[in-house]
Amino acid sequence: MPLLFHRWLLAAALLPLAAHAQKNARPAPTAQAPSATLWLTTPDRTALFAEQRLRLPFGTDASAAPLPVIAVTDAQTYQTIDGFGYCLTGGSAELLHRMGAAERHKLLRELFATDGANIGVSYLRVSIGASDLDARVFSYDDLPAGQTDPALTHFSLAPDREHLIPVLKEILALNPKLKLLASPWSPPAWMKTNESTKGGSLKPEFYGAYAQYFVRYLQEMKAAGIRLDAITVQNEPLHPGNNPSLLMPAAEQAEFIKRSLGPAFRAARLDTKIIVYDHNADRPDYPLAILNDPEAARYVDGSAFHLYAGPIEALSQVHDAHPDKNVYFTEQWIGAPGKFPEDLAWHTKTLIVGATRNWARTVLEWNLAADPQQNPHTPGGCTQCLGALTLAGDAVTRNPAYYIIAHASKFVRPGSVRVASGEVAGLPNVAFRTPAGQHVLIVLNAGAAPQAFAVRHQGRQLRSTLPAGAVGTYVW
Repeated sequence: MPLLFHRWLLAAALLPLAAHAQKNARPAPTAQAPSATLWLTTPDRTALFAEQRLRLPFGTDASAAPLPVIAVTDAQTYQTIDGFGYCLTGGSAELLHRMGAAERHKLLRELFATDGANIGVSYLRVSIGASDLDARVFSYDDLPAGQTDPALTHFSLAPDREHLIPVLKEILALNPKLKLLASPWSPPAWMKTNESTKGGSLKPEFYGAYAQYFVRYLQEMKAAGIRLDAITVQNEPLHPGNNPSLLMPAAEQAEFIKRSLGPAFRAARLDTKIIVYDHNADRPDYPLAILNDPEAARYVDGSAFHLYAGPIEALSQVHDAHPDKNVYFTEQWIGAPGKFPEDLAWHTKTLIVGATRNWARTVLEWNLAADPQQNPHTPGGCTQCLGALTLAGDAVTRNPAYYIIAHASKFVRPGSVRVASGEVAGLPNVAFRTPAGQHVLIVLNAGAAPQAFAVRHQGRQLRSTLPAGAVGTYVW
């Protein structure tokens, strides 16, 4: 057979195979341009933490008109985030526990699950004993006047077993990774100089007993299936006018920590963090006095703040003086009946953006739930504290704090790290990189008119416009 004819036969035989391969070959994958999802809340409530239908593509900036640019930069990182959430007061737990089981479970899933439109709350603060938003004042070792119990033989978590512990266990079943912070409003009255739940100071002879009170609380909560990540030594130690409350100046708190509380935690092998202060940002000297005391500071994880007085920048003052210690934002109320546009803007700008830009690992709103009359509360407790939720039986109303926290909690998961984002006039913002590698940017349009702007990341830009007073969470 001639060689030329042989080659022709071979080529003819291969032609169908080549055609079949070409027909079934998949095209080479092309890199998809990155894009962001926007979740929006507007002050007129036409959008309430609503996912917007259209994704926002990142591309090269071909705009002729210059726009304000928020530049997000991974190269510069700041603090790790523990979580965003609320204060689960005893009153909040009571209202939740009195709901129908199905209705409560649906609501708790909405609050603590992270799938779908659920908001993924990741951090809660509870009270050790009663706060002023319990139906009554109590401690875990209450005695008739004139009696004492330094051995804590009468210690009992019974008041929390009625509502708080069952609700917490239901929450933890939905989100086992949820972190909890616990704060006392007052020791048992018999430990105090005035033998009252309101005001007074801790008697030095009961420092050891009170340290063991903390230890017993943590151990018995753990036995009930509830682990506390951290405690603060005293809620608002410079405000003895609440009911319950305690006056505890910085020198006394330092002495209690280094003489009794720290050694007691170490002896009991507790890994629960000890956090100091837990009061307003107008007195950074208070946590600094404790952190400047080496004997006390060795037991201390960091400092907690509220913002009923002082500037949010005070958190950075404390961080900068002791960068090895953490900073937490643990409480801020909204006064009933609430003003949605103003509350949304102030709390987003000052807390979600401001506290995290000043090193806070948490942002917590006070409080999770109240009824339509802002009950329950103790005699002399807060009568105007608007919950994130208003609960009237099984009926639920979502208030400003619900949406303020949702804009951060759903996407800025625990373990996220704050990254640099440019400060732009009229557009307060903060950015994070999540453990899953996503980026989250929260932006408020603080102006009185719609504002167009660009977000720049890794050499690409997206364009967006926020209505006046609106909050946007951008995720990519």
